[in-house]
Amino acid sequence: MWIQLLSLWAALLAPGATPAATDAQAPTLHSFKVKDIHGQPFDFAQLRGKAVLVVNTASQCGFTPQYAGLERLYRTYKDKGLVVVAVPSNDFGGQEPGEPAQIHGFVRDKFEITFPLTDKSRVKGADKSLLYRWLTTAGPKGTQGEVGWNFTKFLIGPNGQLAARFASPIDPMSAEVTAAVEAALPR
Repeated sequence: MWIQLLSLWAALLAPGATPAATDAQAPTLHSFKVKDIHGQPFDFAQLRGKAVLVVNTASQCGFTPQYAGLERLYRTYKDKGLVVVAVPSNDFGGQEPGEPAQIHGFVRDKFEITFPLTDKSRVKGADKSLLYRWLTTAGPKGTQGEVGWNFTKFLIGPNGQLAARFASPIDPMSAEVTAAVEAALPR
């Protein structure tokens, strides 16, 4: 596992990569900077001390109604330290073809989403984003491996370490997810 972390950190330090951390620590969620849905910088370091659920999303997927459950989960636990972050991706069946403004308008109007969305990203394959390279390799056994479909959920603890992963069909408000979120909330 340490070899994977060192390899990932080396990839983050490659030319063109801009990790937030500049020391030799193994990366955490707080090491990553991306663009939000409006093209503005989004630094995961601002979420230090919070539990974070990162979810790859798509607007034209059979699981798209999970946006409602993600918003419900966020509203239930945000005052206790949970942040949901959606990462739109067109990697599975072309189910997120829209431009950022279209994606944002859709989730705002149809699901009244109030949690952050990043810009559209690659979440699988050789050219997946640095964030998803980390999410799919750096966690404990059972959380590693390629993302298989839209609405895969990664739960990260307040320390920035990956705590759990949930497959696409698992509802965000399921007992399994809510129990893991409650266990990951800051104390």
